[in-house]
Amino acid sequence: MKLLVTGAGGFVGRRIVRQLLARGDAVVGIDTVAQGIPEGARAIGGDLADPAIRAAALDGGCDAVIHLATVPGGAAETDPAASRRINIDAMYDLLLEAGALNPGLRFVYASSIAVFGDPLPAAVDDATPLSPKMIYGGHKAMMEDAVAMFSNRGLVDGVTVRLPGILARPKGPSGMKSAFMSDLFHALKAGERFVCPVSAGGTIWAQSVDCCARNFIHGLALDSALLPAGRAVTLPALRITMGALAAEIASQCGVPVDLVTHAPDAALEAGFATQPPLATRAAEQAGFTHDGSLAKLVSSALATL
Repeated sequence: MKLLVTGAGGFVGRRIVRQLLARGDAVVGIDTVAQGIPEGARAIGGDLADPAIRAAALDGGCDAVIHLATVPGGAAETDPAASRRINIDAMYDLLLEAGALNPGLRFVYASSIAVFGDPLPAAVDDATPLSPKMIYGGHKAMMEDAVAMFSNRGLVDGVTVRLPGILARPKGPSGMKSAFMSDLFHALKAGERFVCPVSAGGTIWAQSVDCCARNFIHGLALDSALLPAGRAVTLPALRITMGALAAEIASQCGVPVDLVTHAPDAALEAGFATQPPLATRAAEQAGFTHDGSLAKLVSSALATL
């Protein structure tokens, strides 16, 4: 297949591109800086909102698009105009342009659990309504509707996947308010103390980056008739406490878990560590999976650091 991956130099994008190249696909990758895109892909550096950049990426056509490029949560909240320009306008144009070149092509879109808003209800399942509060979640929800609409019109064959916490992100600024989840891995792997900004009993939904990449690639070939009418599913995830996560990382790294202390920040706890029981029947019926166990998730995440 000939595939276009936006956000190809990012944390998840790099994993997806490497897996696609390993199976023999031809990959065109877009990111702000081309140097981060894995070798073997045709790398295009530039602003996704620039029509010339999108035209260069679509030159020669493509069989499918994986759309990851985004202004993330904290950055979107700080700069709503930038979020609108990339998360709405550029994506809308990309849908139109890719669909015009190859009507009905598969378009796999990375949405987010932020579409559910906060506080979350007592449980989340396929019937939970979208009620975003943050700019990021609101813009993601708007574009879920765009994917469904253009799928109904035959312009694309859309698949929207809502991402839980993906572990473990590279060390350094990410613009994500949930970055503390990944920072925990880096600290314990280095044998360093870590002050966790949420409580030990705080619950998160999590998936390793390799599992996430496999789910996106699964989305390229699944029968869209297995999806709900809105074309969107929440990816299966493990629901774990931060205390259990810290203990498992410490065990696998051979360091004492008491390197981790907790100083809960009320806003972070409410937004990112009070995630209720999660049921993802629609995603599972469509063939999406989670890591299987906390031990497997931690082992996979540590291997990527």
